[in-house]
Amino acid sequence: MNSLQEIWDRILQILSRELTPTAITTWFSDCSPVDIEDCRLVLHTSSDFKRDIILKRFGDTIKAALSDLFSCDFDLLVLAGDELKDYKEKVKAVNALPESDGYTFDRFIVGSSNKFAHAAALAVADKPGKNYNPLFIYGNSGLGKTHLLRAIGQAIFEKDPTARIAYIKGDEFTNQMVKAIKEGTTEDFRTRYRNVDLLLVDDIQFIAGKESTQEEFFHTFNSIYEAGNQIVITSDRPPMEMSLLDDRLRTRFEGGLMADIQPPDLETRMAITRNKASQLGLILSDEAVNYIAENITANIRQIEGVIKKLTAYKDILNEVITIDSVKRAIADVMQNGEDIPKPANIIRETAKYFSLQEEDLRGQSRSKNTAIARQISMYLIRTLTNMSLQDIGREYEGRNHSTVLSSIRKVEDLMKKDPRMAGIVRDITSNITTNTRL
Repeated sequence: MNSLQEIWDRILQILSRELTPTAITTWFSDCSPVDIEDCRLVLHTSSDFKRDIILKRFGDTIKAALSDLFSCDFDLLVLAGDELKDYKEKVKAVNALPESDGYTFDRFIVGSSNKFAHAAALAVADKPGKNYNPLFIYGNSGLGKTHLLRAIGQAIFEKDPTARIAYIKGDEFTNQMVKAIKEGTTEDFRTRYRNVDLLLVDDIQFIAGKESTQEEFFHTFNSIYEAGNQIVITSDRPPMEMSLLDDRLRTRFEGGLMADIQPPDLETRMAITRNKASQLGLILSDEAVNYIAENITANIRQIEGVIKKLTAYKDILNEVITIDSVKRAIADVMQNGEDIPKPANIIRETAKYFSLQEEDLRGQSRSKNTAIARQISMYLIRTLTNMSLQDIGREYEGRNHSTVLSSIRKVEDLMKKDPRMAGIVRDITSNITTNTRL
């Protein structure tokens, strides 16, 4: 049997042993196979009446025949009338959910820095459209926002494989909208994202400042929300810090539940390190785990990169993992990792944001604008690269570690007191991250 139709023909042959030709014609002449997946056969017939008869009188026989053919228990779904169109739209929407292997709730390490966001995500997955709509998760890159976003989608899909789920990134929403306008497929684009049970949007900050995109997303948001369906959004900052975000969108985002994720504390980083190592079949000593957790403080992706590097040392080089191996792996990841910007890039992007030259930040100028730009760049180098204070000082004509530490603490204090400062830091971070990936 090489096709769905051949499977259905075999089922009809089995049914014909128990039924007269008239009965076969009456109940199955306009019945056709639609799909077979995960031990479930989907059929379509013309009316609710015929669907009920097929399930009541012949359902057990059909499932028994399928069990004989495939040596496993089968379920049967019979669609009637216009339900076929809805089913196909749901399957199409489900295909928009990216591969989520590993992005599940049971693989998410919960700590004090992400406990609230994790609990909110679980609540949404349990009762989509009922609890916290929209759910807006924000935090710096590499802290687990995308993990929670996809875990929600995966959990809902597992409970209801016919749920209409769409996943999109902020910049991709813009690109797909422009393409749809160019090709005259705007209605298809709108149908794909508005007629869903669950919309997952990653990195929404990239639509800020794009007037046409924001207008389209505003109507998309309203269509889904008014239908009582769930929206989950991630961003590197809260809505109030997106200076170019349309006010209508800002109020809608803030009208749901906002949950932030902070960098993990030491205990959580240790748990993450052990968990990532276990997933890759790597056993690390307590000393190795402690060293990784103490030296990588701001980005979970960096921890994962170190674990993968150590796994390569073991599998390819047949190397016994020691503290020296760990130090070398951390140095390699910091130097070569895709998500790890170089200090020069951070200084360049910070200077550009303040309309300054790199030399201004590295030099001795004490103007207020230059001083705050220099302090922010030091803070970003520390949080994005984990360089030592001494090494950071060398990037600024040999400033000592106490000066660097004082600058970092000043930026941290300003970010807590002034939302505008937090917004500036997030904007520069976004520019650095985007240009690092180019």
